[in-house]
Amino acid sequence: MPTRGVVYVHSTPLAVCQHVEWAIARVLSAPVNLHWTAQPVDPTARRAECGWSGRPGTGAELAAALRQWPMIRFEITEEPSLGLDGERFMYAPGRGLFRAATGAAGDIQLGEDQLRSIMATARAPEALAHALDKALGTAWDAELEPYRHAGDGAPVTVLTQVG
Repeated sequence: MPTRGVVYVHSTPLAVCQHVEWAIARVLSAPVNLHWTAQPVDPTARRAECGWSGRPGTGAELAAALRQWPMIRFEITEEPSLGLDGERFMYAPGRGLFRAATGAAGDIQLGEDQLRSIMATARAPEALAHALDKALGTAWDAELEPYRHAGDGAPVTVLTQVG
């Protein structure tokens, strides 16, 4: 059963825009022509968004394809599908890739084993707060947030995976 999601390229140098399109096209096996706009947070960068549909796991493939350019900022969501959690991927230069399972509303879901591990290793309140922030991707959210708001109202391209 197919699923869908969104790729948010929050910022990329102009010279990398075509490479981002080619990477997405390789994963989706479909031509990609994104609508690039200026990124107000960084006037030298561009931003674009595209909705996609494809088989479960496509979000992870897209994240792997885009992380090869360490200077871009991106976020990818994949909606839950039959028997599978959704996923959220965030990438920021110098921070790397963050991945988390998401529920139907798009919220990050922490599993029982994750919570038990955090509780077992983080006894002090500060350590617990730090471990939860790490598990929730708080540092990635904080870094990407200004770039997200800069994209409010920007055009979104819709893509469908072939095959």
